[in-house]
Formats: sequence, structure tokens, C-alpha cells
Amino acid sequence: MAAKGRSNDWGFPRWRGYEASREAETVRLCDRHGCEEKGDCPAPKSPNSPDRWYFCQRHAAEYNKGWDYFEGLDKEEAAKRASAEQAENAGYAEAAHYGWGGSGDGTRSADEMRALEVLELEPHVEFADIKKAFRAKAKEVHPDVKPGDAEAAKQFQAVSVAYEVLKAAEERREWRG
Repeated sequence: MAAKGRSNDWGFPRWRGYEASREAETVRLCDRHGCEEKGDCPAPKSPNSPDRWYFCQRHAAEYNKGWDYFEGLDKEEAAKRASAEQAENAGYAEAAHYGWGGSGDGTRSADEMRALEVLELEPHVEFADIKKAFRAKAKEVHPDVKPGDAEAAKQFQAVSVAYEVLKAAEERREWRG
């Protein structure tokens, strides 16, 4: 009778990986019909539903591309939900690699989108157009042009803050070598 071989678990260093085991691992496949990849990305089947699809990364990205989290909510409710989520996730920062994309490809933050709304611009606009729109708006509502007008002063302040937000975002996107 042959002697039993030595296990790979003896001594230090441990020769077998810590996650490795001899049992078969249960793998959930992607819920997309015909896909044989591992389905490890949960996605809601409908808004505010606990039921989930489990997609591979490629199909999860495809599914999420058309997903509107604020669908069916009016502007006030959407802003309330967004601020509640920001309060819950205050300790998390946006990953730096998201800042490398150009404008119009979904990389604009919510603050940038609100700033573009103040300047009445589209999300895919270039920074040169942002600068032109800021200057035109600032000339319309500048306190020197409309002295004593409190509403114009408020608008000028909003336009200035919006421009500063967009300027800071553009500087983050630029690569400084």
C-alpha cells in the first residue's frame, strides 16, 4: 500500500492559496440569455425593488447605460434623494481616473451639471463655449451694469460660482506633465 503524500498545508509559508480549496466553487452565471460568464454584478429589476438581476460586468454596463435612477421623481424629490445619498456617502471620494475623460461622455458630476444648467448650456459643451457663455451672462447681470438690483447681484453670484465649478473641473481633467 502506498504511503499518503504530504499536504500542501504544512509549515510556513503555506503553499496553497488561502482561498483555494478542494471543493468546487458555486458560480452564478450571468442572467443575460446565452452568456456563460460569471454573474457577479447585481442590478435591480425595477426601481425600488429588492429583486435583482445578476450580470457579468459587460452586461451590467450595458444595462446601467440606460438606467435613470431618478425616473418618475419630480425635480425636488430627485434633489432630496441625491442630497440624502451624498450625506450617507460623505466619506467617499470620486476615483481620480474618472477625471481623465472628456466632456459629454458621462464624466460630468452633479455639481457640474447644475453649473451648466445655470449657464443654460448642454452637457457636451467645450470649455471655450463655457467661458463665452459665462462672459455674456456676467455682462447682463453684473452689479456695475445694474446697480442696486438685488436680483441681478444674486444671478451674478450664481453665474460666477457656476463658472468656478466648471473651471476647477476642467483643470482636473487637464493632464499637467
